[in-house]
Amino acid sequence: MKSFALFRLTRLAAMMIRTATSSLVMIVAVSTLHAEETNLSDLPIKRVVMYSSGVAFFEHAGEVEGNSAVELQFNVKDINDLLKSMVLEDLGGGRISTVSYGSKDPITRTLSTFSIDLTRNPTLADLLGQIRGEAIEIDAPTKVAGTIIGVEKRIVAVGKEDTIEQSYLTLLTDEGLRSVSLDNVGRIKLTNAKLDAELRQALLVLASGKSQEKKLVSLNFLGAGKRAVRVGYIQEAPIWKTSYRLVLDNDKQPLLQGWAIVENTTEADWNDVNLTLVSGRPISFVMDLYQPLYLARPEVKPELYASLRPRTYDQSLKDAEQDFAMLGEQMEAGKQDGLARSRELRKNLAAAAPSAPPAPGFASPSSGYDRATLKSSLESVANASDVGEMFRYAIATPVKLSRSTSAMLPIVNDSVEGSKVSIYNEASHIKHPLSGLRLKNSTDLHLMQGPITVFDDGAYAGDAQIQDLQPGTERLISYAMDLDTEVAPSLTNSPQSLVSIRLAKGVLFVSTKLERKKSYVIKNSGKSEKTVLIEYPVVANWKLLEPAEPSEKTRDLYRFAVKAEPGKAATLVVHEEQQLTEQLAANNLNNNQVQIYLQATVVSAEVKKALQEIVARKDSIQKAVQKRAELDRQVVVIDQEQKRIRDNMAQLPKESDLFRRYITKFTEQEDEIERLRGLITAAIDEETKLRSALDQYLLGIDIK
Repeated sequence: MKSFALFRLTRLAAMMIRTATSSLVMIVAVSTLHAEETNLSDLPIKRVVMYSSGVAFFEHAGEVEGNSAVELQFNVKDINDLLKSMVLEDLGGGRISTVSYGSKDPITRTLSTFSIDLTRNPTLADLLGQIRGEAIEIDAPTKVAGTIIGVEKRIVAVGKEDTIEQSYLTLLTDEGLRSVSLDNVGRIKLTNAKLDAELRQALLVLASGKSQEKKLVSLNFLGAGKRAVRVGYIQEAPIWKTSYRLVLDNDKQPLLQGWAIVENTTEADWNDVNLTLVSGRPISFVMDLYQPLYLARPEVKPELYASLRPRTYDQSLKDAEQDFAMLGEQMEAGKQDGLARSRELRKNLAAAAPSAPPAPGFASPSSGYDRATLKSSLESVANASDVGEMFRYAIATPVKLSRSTSAMLPIVNDSVEGSKVSIYNEASHIKHPLSGLRLKNSTDLHLMQGPITVFDDGAYAGDAQIQDLQPGTERLISYAMDLDTEVAPSLTNSPQSLVSIRLAKGVLFVSTKLERKKSYVIKNSGKSEKTVLIEYPVVANWKLLEPAEPSEKTRDLYRFAVKAEPGKAATLVVHEEQQLTEQLAANNLNNNQVQIYLQATVVSAEVKKALQEIVARKDSIQKAVQKRAELDRQVVVIDQEQKRIRDNMAQLPKESDLFRRYITKFTEQEDEIERLRGLITAAIDEETKLRSALDQYLLGIDIK
């Protein structure tokens, strides 16, 4: 059966080899046929869509005839974006064949295939260690030829105390073994021409891995006749930028002119390209698809079974003496007979031992599997002006732009709504406001962020900067310092005042408020009336009282508009208050605090009455505490007197009159102490009752 199975496997392998060989011949023939019939075509860039996220979409379009190949050149760094995003369309009913490009194997994997491995930046000693057994010629300093045996490291003394480590090369020469210090070697030549060529090739591979080379990508279209084709892909590109010019005129609306700055960093010129500029931040990332990836597979070793060793067994103790006697008889009969018996015994044991089990076979898994058909649909969100959450500018005229050049393209040239203002912020300048403009985007375009150069009355007025501005929205810009206007700020703080008091469940809620006023005196030295916007910081927990409402409010600032006439001072007062609430335990209030609250006019009569009741109850508790303290003091006095009596009685004879008087007094004092302790117990009970009554009273009130 094993021979038959081996025969079937051999026959099956032969059939597979013949089938693979036939298929390979057919593939080569078909490829040769296509190569003979393929025409080279040129597809110029016809459309470019540039995004403000660092990428651009490029579309090549043109005609091909028959089986055609299109070759495009790209930088190596752009291949990953090409592999991730390329879209090919044959609009004439043809088929899209392969897209071929030069592969990029990991350089470390390529270097490891050479006889001399350069992947780990080897030293000279490491290189020589890799070519042991090879013949070389060296100058050390005389010419020496031999075969490398090995490289060793030695500790060499330098001076009296210091040592260094040196590498020594051991060679087998015609005169015998020779050891040479690598520090004395000036030249090394590999005698083996093939090994020398491999080393040079490895160095070329190492150098090519660092070069920024370009790659050709070949696109193959299969079909008949002339037909239109398109190729599109995403590629890294500089973000397009915007800059604006704003011309101010007292009699007309401001004129806004916007320019887009674009760069052609591709490998081709743009001739009559339809250019679209998109403002927005689509998610874009780079994934390394160009670098070949290899998956590490586990190494499975065949399972081996070693031959079984014969076992030895101990004898039974009860037969030990009999066996020992039999052994003595065998020794007397002769060594040869004993050896024959021993060999026979080992032979029998080997025959009785179990044999090793056969190696397990491998069951071939089934090659059939189910595949689910996935269907996805992509709904376009583009229209004439909006692309999802983005906005685009379509350049009306085709663009011509040579490679490695930049251009400025007009995107906005329209009047916008705007009014001049002076913007004062104390943090920017304490004395003068900034000349500015309240700019409204009255165009239908989304204005991207960028610098604005302002011209006023036919002259340069200053520079400003604007953030993204949607159609119909307003934004302030400032471009110069308004030296004709001065602002003088001053701050007044009011002392903290009591607002209200609430007493609930033993807690006194005291509400106070802080007030502050900031005045701005504005002086206009110009010839015309101005609107000055005073910016005031928004601070948490402070409420605006005056003015009732700001002219406008941002997340961090109030803005108050003030009309400043020439030669007249205008004043703005910003009045704010902050309310604070403090919680106090009513049981811990002292008399001074209570007196302050009793004298306050904002405290209600009910709260004052409750505070007075709390004070009265606390006074009762204090009297009970003092009473108990007095009783404790009396006990301490009697105890000290008894100690004095004990000391005197120790020195008197027991039959003396004074000793008997001490006994009588000591007895009276003990009776007094017993009476005082009873009074102390009663005083403690009274104090406890008074404290409990106060706690119950506090928990039962809720007034304000």
